[in-house]
Amino acid sequence: MVEPVTARTAEGVTSIDRDAWDACAGNGNPFVSHDFLSILEESGSAIAHTGWQPIPIVVDGADGRPAAILPAYAKSHSQGEYVFDHAWADAWQRAGGDYYPKLQIAVPFSPVPGPRLLLRDPGLAPALIAAAEALVEQHGLSSAHATFVAPEQVPLFEAAGWLIRTDRQFHWANRGYGSFDDFLDALASRKRKAIRKERATAVAGLEIVHLTGAAIEERHWDAFWRFYQDTGSRKWGRPYLTRRFFSLLGRRMADRVLLMLALRDGEPIAGALNLIGADTLYGRYWGCTEEVPFLHFELCYYQAIDAAIARGLARVEAGAQGEHKLARGYEPVPTFSAHFIPHAGFRNAVADYLDQERRAVAANIEGLEEYTPFRKGGVSL
Repeated sequence: MVEPVTARTAEGVTSIDRDAWDACAGNGNPFVSHDFLSILEESGSAIAHTGWQPIPIVVDGADGRPAAILPAYAKSHSQGEYVFDHAWADAWQRAGGDYYPKLQIAVPFSPVPGPRLLLRDPGLAPALIAAAEALVEQHGLSSAHATFVAPEQVPLFEAAGWLIRTDRQFHWANRGYGSFDDFLDALASRKRKAIRKERATAVAGLEIVHLTGAAIEERHWDAFWRFYQDTGSRKWGRPYLTRRFFSLLGRRMADRVLLMLALRDGEPIAGALNLIGADTLYGRYWGCTEEVPFLHFELCYYQAIDAAIARGLARVEAGAQGEHKLARGYEPVPTFSAHFIPHAGFRNAVADYLDQERRAVAANIEGLEEYTPFRKGGVSL
């Protein structure tokens, strides 16, 4: 039984003390840091006007400081989440209900697994989940959704009766490689040859630079903004992030940023933006102003592997979707979300759907594992 506690909603991440927030969030995952989430607010990227009203849920400890926090948002649409519930929204609204606003527990625009229960006091996890449920019920919201939940926190939501949804991404695992060639040695011969050929083709006539910290200047962000706009306009119509977001990121989190640029005659023609975690390199955005064969793979996947090995990081997470990552050494892994739906009939319908979806995702991951490029049985094919 959950002990009674008092929870409150705050007026945005920026209203909470930075050190107090990070004492709950830890320093392992940069996406749940106060810096990153407050930058999304201050830049005008994740605010009420864009459909992401920040309403973090806070439980204070005996010392009067936050002891548990949910990075929560009142959402007026389902864009920028990467866990798709549009069919649920349609069904609810056809039945005469208002699906929006809903409560979203997430990092906006970031399909990055990580903690969604930010806990200085781990014992407050059930109370924090209960506070989210109470907020939904008190305000007559249709539902609450915690997306890209770290695997170790999934049981906490499951124990509270939330519905668990699975999907999959492709992550690269560092198995103690000392160099990119060590990684290639673990692959089947024809896969090694294909990757070497791709890399040579991609960088012909180009210079690849890695920038972090003070080496990242506004001119670099100007270039990357052009790349980001190009990709955003082609993929989802309107880029989610503002230009100011990147400047603030450079000012406050430069040491956790790894910006990779491809230069032709000294001028940037493509770039990939990564954030550096305690044990993971997170690939986030990519774009270009000149189409070069395989350059996307080089900057987003191979250069990321190079950087992870050099930094001794355990893995590279290169974002959502993309079965093309499989041939490049990125392996299928499950991702998780948790969903609170108070309406019994709607909950039962969603539960049936998720049961079938989980089986399909598990079968998909099992099938894809057969197509990884690694040598099978120690034999180079």
